Amino acid sequence: MGVYKVIELVGTSYDSWTDAAKRAVETASATLEDLRVAEVTTLDMKIEDDKKILYRARVQVSFKVHTFEKYAETLGPKPYALEEE
Repeated sequence: MGVYKVIELVGTSYDSWTDAAKRAVETASATLEDLRVAEVTTLDMKIEDDKKILYRARVQVSFKVHTFEKYAETLGPKPYALEEE
């Protein structure tokens, strides 16, 4: 069992919608762990200078939310409680 968070991203590419969606997921994977599902929700194009097309893919990406305990060992010992004087 676990808890998952869903975020929305917009990937862009001058090549294709597929490349735009792939860029969104690859960029997210650089900073997020345990990506689970990516769902393309919207595809559109931006026309630049009346000729150049920028493909845009809106993507919802889900990833597992980890508990603090998983990272506790990397943070070292807990800080001392301040003693009253």
